[in-house]
Amino acid sequence: MKAQKSEQLTIEGLKEPVEILKDKWGISHIYADTEYDLFFAQGYNAARDRLFQFEIWRAQATGTTAEIIGPRAIKRDHGTRLFKFRGDMDQEMKHYHPRGDQIIPAYVDGVNAYIKEALKKPEDLPLPFQILGIKPKLWTPEVVISRHQGLLGNIGTELATARAVCKIGAEKVKELNYYHPEEPDLEIVDPVNCESLLENDILDLYYAYRRGIRFSPDDVMMADLRNDTENYQKMLATLIEEEERLEKDEKKDIGSNNWVVSGDLTQDGYPMMVNDPHRRQSVPSLRYWVHLNGPGWNVIGGGEPEIPGVSIGHNEYGAWGLTVFSTDGEDLYVYKTNPDNRDQYWYKGEWEEMRILEETIEVKGSDPVTVELRYTRHGPVTFHDDERNLAYAVRPAWMEVGGAPYLASLRMNQAKNWEEFREACSYSNIPGENMVWADREGNIGNQAVGIAPIRRNFSGMVPVPGDGRYEWDGYLPIKAKPHEYNPDRGYIETSNQNYTSPDYPYMDAIGYSWADPYRWARASEVLGSGRKFNMMDMIKLQHDYLSVPARTIVPLFAGLKAEDEQVEQARKLLLNWDFVLDKNSIEAGIYVAFERVLDDNLEELKIPEEAQRYIGLGMKRNIEFLLAPDEDFGPNPMSGRDDFLLNALAEGVQGLREKLGPEIEDWVYGQEDYKHALIRHPLSPAVDESTRKKLNVGPVPRGGNGNTVGSTGGGDNQTSGASFRIFVDTRNWDNTLGMNTPGQVGDPDSPLYDNLFALWANDKVFPAFFSRDKIEGVTYEHLKLQPEN
Repeated sequence: MKAQKSEQLTIEGLKEPVEILKDKWGISHIYADTEYDLFFAQGYNAARDRLFQFEIWRAQATGTTAEIIGPRAIKRDHGTRLFKFRGDMDQEMKHYHPRGDQIIPAYVDGVNAYIKEALKKPEDLPLPFQILGIKPKLWTPEVVISRHQGLLGNIGTELATARAVCKIGAEKVKELNYYHPEEPDLEIVDPVNCESLLENDILDLYYAYRRGIRFSPDDVMMADLRNDTENYQKMLATLIEEEERLEKDEKKDIGSNNWVVSGDLTQDGYPMMVNDPHRRQSVPSLRYWVHLNGPGWNVIGGGEPEIPGVSIGHNEYGAWGLTVFSTDGEDLYVYKTNPDNRDQYWYKGEWEEMRILEETIEVKGSDPVTVELRYTRHGPVTFHDDERNLAYAVRPAWMEVGGAPYLASLRMNQAKNWEEFREACSYSNIPGENMVWADREGNIGNQAVGIAPIRRNFSGMVPVPGDGRYEWDGYLPIKAKPHEYNPDRGYIETSNQNYTSPDYPYMDAIGYSWADPYRWARASEVLGSGRKFNMMDMIKLQHDYLSVPARTIVPLFAGLKAEDEQVEQARKLLLNWDFVLDKNSIEAGIYVAFERVLDDNLEELKIPEEAQRYIGLGMKRNIEFLLAPDEDFGPNPMSGRDDFLLNALAEGVQGLREKLGPEIEDWVYGQEDYKHALIRHPLSPAVDESTRKKLNVGPVPRGGNGNTVGSTGGGDNQTSGASFRIFVDTRNWDNTLGMNTPGQVGDPDSPLYDNLFALWANDKVFPAFFSRDKIEGVTYEHLKLQPEN
């Protein structure tokens, strides 16, 4: 097939010619004769496809967002400067690959080559730049190794847990939370002070650093876009509601799926690797497919576009994927400070000086602001409680050398077997992951990764004194973390579960908080069924919407009877249902409405009011409370539990009447007024309706929820779940399939902006070809990059 578009470009900085074949699904297949040119071209091409995303990443990474959106971003930039990596850059880059100090600068050179090219015609910059009236700025290697967007740790949970302990006590918190494999020590130790914890916004700077940018009409250049006040307020209210729901459900919706299946369980006799990492849905997509082909490199898959290499994918020898493995790499330390000098803290019997740096933040439309950055020996100081002479600092393992998310994948990209892959994994500090492997030789394996502090005398689940009594005893070697190779059962399914055996010798380096087990249980049920699988089975399983919680809870309605005729009809429908949250199902619509009410009502019943803002119940705890009802349900717990279920169903039915109308036939789950996907561009709150429609993608009906293998989150709008998917058949790399909604390109004027969205919405995938002849048959654009001389 001849490419629809063909272009030859002369690029400053390129050393040898490079070819890029972009296929019709938007994957760029890059062919280079040198390693430098390969990664130069990766940076150039990714910036070409995602320029606005790159500029936002750069601004967040460098703490310069106030230059774009003005004074309200000062705190964000302050937080970013506070948590900036300030170690040896040469050592940092070489951690990720022996030639990382060459690969990362080559990638940055490519990014900058495209930015320089784009700046020659600023009038042709993608629409978001025109809306904001900004231009992209050049990168440095420090931008690539930024930690700002990584899955870093549990510091927010740590603070919330401590606040809950202050309100209701440690034992009650343990009863309400699902901890595994054992319950943590939650003791609050002086000088950790409950009044200070509860009254102060201790992690404000940390959260400012970590949150995404929210644009407003004041940020855009065109006056008519700032005058649509009514629509803006509606949009802002919707976004705030979704954000609150997402934060409430984040712990419940956490995670990803991956599994590897040995050849013993496949129809072709070769292993398969399947992965669908779950994060917030965004446009453009968080992740980006690419194929890198050069000396020593032939790898295809996905990762975040601003990072060189491939995080999830395959080379000529094996395939790998990832899901979160609970690894606690953050602690909150509390210090006594000197009443006569707030910048001195008590450590091992004497006052120790904080290290203080000053930085200047440039601010759009305002004067520059100078901020002071304070550090203890443990990490950045986020808050001073001067009234009580206390200071708080975050100790982040990810500020060590090698803490940039996913960059150690560069080593994995060249692994030829399990031993080499496992060695590459030993450099992967952030995030904590289950890394699975499948190769053409018939092997499958799993290695947990992530920098894991060893805590000898505390759990890390609540703040501790910073006076020297609670120190980390180094880090657990990554190869000592849980791993598995060619298990007899023939498959490995991780999905954020703890595979740690009870006799594991390093429990003090394993996290306590894990996802509810229902995605893992459902996928394991299918994979362990004894069938011989083909690729279509893998696609079906990754989009499986059977709800294990529904299959557990709904039978409790047997033998009950509702007084309201329509509620009774709903009860009978549920009892004859297949428990699949299909988008076309009325029963799914009824069940989800009931489950949401049930979740809220159980939290109100079981969690004391004063702690409800700090902790929530997961579905596992909900089910345990329902199966073994206690006195909280009344003097007769069993009948009280039954009444509780019927009341929740009645509330759910009433909510459906109000939302979708009085007729039960209209309560179909997947619809715009119920479960749907509308992926919003970060600029959508700032622009008028017509521009918003151009930037946003959707809505479309969806099925599933946060507890189905096909995870679509807990709210009406699917704001989390899988945007990127990959299916690898090791028998034939050309059989690899994938997804990346809504599209590979971030320019809304490109046909590749949302071309994958309809496929994704209908649970379809596309081929991700590996061999040159297959790729040439589906080429959309052929680029020839030539050096200047």
